Parts: sequence; C-alpha cells; structure tokens
Amino acid sequence: MHPADHLRGTKSDKLKGRKIVLGVTGSIAAVETVKLCRELIRHGADVHVVMSKDAQQIVHPWALEFASGRPVTTQIDGRVQHVALCGEVPDRADLYIIAPATANTISKIACGIDDTSVTTFATTALGSGMPVIIVPAMHGSMINHKTIRENIDELSAHGVVVLEPRLEESKAKMPDIDHIVSEVITRVGKADLRGRRVLVIAGATEEPMDDIRVVTNKSSGETGVELARAAYERGATVDLWMGRCDTPIPSFLHTTRFGSFNDLSRLSKKVKHDIVFFPAAVSDYSPEKVDGKIPSDKDRLTITLKRNPKLIDRIRAKVVVGFKAQAGISEDALAAEALGLIKRSRCTFVVANLVEEVKRGRTRVTIVEKDGSTEALEGTKSQVADRIIDCAARMFR
Repeated sequence: MHPADHLRGTKSDKLKGRKIVLGVTGSIAAVETVKLCRELIRHGADVHVVMSKDAQQIVHPWALEFASGRPVTTQIDGRVQHVALCGEVPDRADLYIIAPATANTISKIACGIDDTSVTTFATTALGSGMPVIIVPAMHGSMINHKTIRENIDELSAHGVVVLEPRLEESKAKMPDIDHIVSEVITRVGKADLRGRRVLVIAGATEEPMDDIRVVTNKSSGETGVELARAAYERGATVDLWMGRCDTPIPSFLHTTRFGSFNDLSRLSKKVKHDIVFFPAAVSDYSPEKVDGKIPSDKDRLTITLKRNPKLIDRIRAKVVVGFKAQAGISEDALAAEALGLIKRSRCTFVVANLVEEVKRGRTRVTIVEKDGSTEALEGTKSQVADRIIDCAARMFR
C-alpha cells in the first residue's frame, strides 16, 4: 500500500469515490501543491497530477508522485492522459483544478491555446463539460492587467470557477488550502442545500460586569464552524454569527461577530433563513452592569444577575436545530431535557451532549427527534457536523 493510501479519508469521506485532476503551473505557489494534494486525499479523493514544464522547475514530479500515490503526467504521450482523465470517456475524473494558475496559463485557456500538458487537459475538460476550478497566483501588477482580468471574466462566463486570490504583499496569493478543498467539495459533493439560506449561531456571549470585566461561558465555537463549513460545502448560502471563540474561522465564511446577549438579541430579529443551527453558548443570566471599574481591593463581591429570555424561542425558520449541553446526568435525562427544548422552542430536532464527552476536535452527541427517537453520533466534529447537516437537509427532500 502506498503511504498516500494510509491518509485517504482520515478527515472525512466528503470526496470518497471522487477522482480529482490537479494541474500545476510555474508559479512559486506550486510549493503548496504537495499539501493541497494530501489534504484532498484526507477527504477521500483519488488525485491525479499534471504539471507544466515550468512547474517542474519549482517542484519535482517525484514530490507530487509521492503526495498523490499516482504517476505524474509531465507530457502527453501515447496514453493520451488528457482524454483518459478529462475526455468524454467512462470513468473520467470528476473535476479538474489548476492550482496555482499563472497569468500565462489563464490567458492561454481563455484563448483556447493548449501548448502545455496543463492547458491541453483544460481544453479537453472544458470541451467535455467537466467542472473546472482555476486558482490564480501571480504578482499583484499582473492580475491587475486589464487583459488578464478580461481573460478571467471570459473563463467565468464559460462556467469556470475562478477563486479570488488573497492580495497581500503586492502579490495575488492562492487562498489557503482549507478554502480550496472546500470549493472542490462544493463542486463535486452532495449539493443538497443549493439555493438554501443557512444560519449558524455559535460561540459564547460575554456579559459585562463593569467597563472591564465580563461573565461568559465555555465555548470553543468549533462545532459551529464545522456546521457552517459543512453547509457551505453542500451548496448553501451561509451566514455565521459568532461570539467569543478560540477556533479559527475560515476566510470564505460570511461572519458577523456578536458580544453580549443584547448584541445577539438585536441580531436575532434579522433571521430570514431556511435552516438555523443554534449551538451558541448564550448566557442565561446577565449581571447588572456597574459603570466604570469595580474596585479590585474588596474581600467579597456580590453580583446581582438578571434572567435572560431564551433567544432560541424567538427563532422561526423551516428548520430550527437546537443544542442542549449538560454535565453529570444520565443519557436518558439528557434526552428528556432535549425533548423539553423541542416542545418549548418548536425545534425541528435537538443535538444533545454531555460536556465531559467533548474533546478538542472530537465529540459524542445524541440527536433527539420530536417523537423521542434518538441517534447517537461519535467522531470528529467535522464528521458529526456533516451528519447533523444530513438530518436538516432531509426536510427539503
């Protein structure tokens, strides 16, 4: 077994059974393609690599052969690899992605020129109707060239997905690998939420005690991020409302930050979504705020708390998914509390968990339905989030 096969599907099976062709051109960003190749494999993909001659001056084909576990195409030969992988043939690839794509390669593809292995694959893929993603990477002055912009627009008009680069240090850099992989999943994944608007409310509120101190809840925001990512990869238009968290938020997610209960309460009036996930750790109580700073030399401090209303009770959408976290109780008691939340808040279903069973990156939850039936899920937070999305998506079938 090739070492690449040991990685296959270790993060998810979102690309299981999918054959991806990765085109690599002569940008210095080609050094990132070994990581990109491996990340696609971790989500289950079978990756085949094709390289231009200029790309081979930056990254040796052996590196990508090791990364993919497949021979790398460096020139078209009697195997007619461009037809075998991207032509109108059985068992062809599911998607062709060129990352990085230079200004030269973009312009050639837009004009129908195929004088490199990478552009020949592109001509074949576009001619056969295969999905194509192009990830530009070049100096900033190059991508600002009017003709280059016109060529990018021309490709977009022909159905090519062109990922906008990050403009940093006078360069047009590839988006991070996480973003690129999510776009691949979006194009060849289930797409069962396409046309739906999804809202994920996550993270913890912070309730001010005075002008400096706050009272808050424990929440990493990780489950919310994974739910938002999973919905995005299923084709939805996603809004992420995020409170305090210590989990990095993917750059491609449209994110609105909130602080206190009152901030989130104001936001909740703007819900106009098909599906709402509510894993946020919202404070049940807020202190009566003191102006200025509470003196720090007191031996004892009494804080008066007032009860906050349950914001989830206000949420109205076709599908509302509540979350119930508890500690130190039985599974039966947890399911009973989840069922109570369904009845009170009119949730479609509730995801319940015991905090002692949550670890960084992994979790165990129980999905509780309106009829009291349950389903236990355990795995990475990405895997569990994808299964929760399955349960929500079924409401639209």
